[in-house]
Amino acid sequence: MLPRKDGFAVCRELRRAGVKTPIILLTARAQEAEKVLGFELGADDYVTKPFSPMELCARIKAVLRRTAGERPQHFRFGDVEVDFARCLARRAGTPVDLTPLEFKVLAALIEAGGRMLSRERLIERVWGSGVSITDRVVDNHILNLRRKLEEKPADPKYLLSVRGLGYRFESTAENLTET
Repeated sequence: MLPRKDGFAVCRELRRAGVKTPIILLTARAQEAEKVLGFELGADDYVTKPFSPMELCARIKAVLRRTAGERPQHFRFGDVEVDFARCLARRAGTPVDLTPLEFKVLAALIEAGGRMLSRERLIERVWGSGVSITDRVVDNHILNLRRKLEEKPADPKYLLSVRGLGYRFESTAENLTET
């Protein structure tokens, strides 16, 4: 019972916009037809009130397990195409020579789906936990990726800095497609 819009409308709009973030509808609507509608609109789970907080946590974990690591085989943004299955990147049809670490940084940012990743989180995802490297190493890999993939590296459109916090991949519907 959201103001101005119900959860079904929000779910419908998110899915039409191509948002793949898992959605759990938490609602007082308990009729079978409403549950079916929620799933048909793209919800990943449907929880009715009253609910147990432990059950909700378990359902959240289950949805995250099911959706974790989902990555398209091909990802396109601007004139760049990334082939995850073959670990290749092309810009305007020309292969781009990415190091394995650059490819992992790019993959981590794309998989984050527009969410900001701190330098520490990138280090954990790319190099692994317990590795002792500085934030500057991450900054240098981002700089190299911008030089190789951005049309204007000094004014990046996709690999964006979140000042003082980290980086995010700009993934608006206008500039990307998954294949």
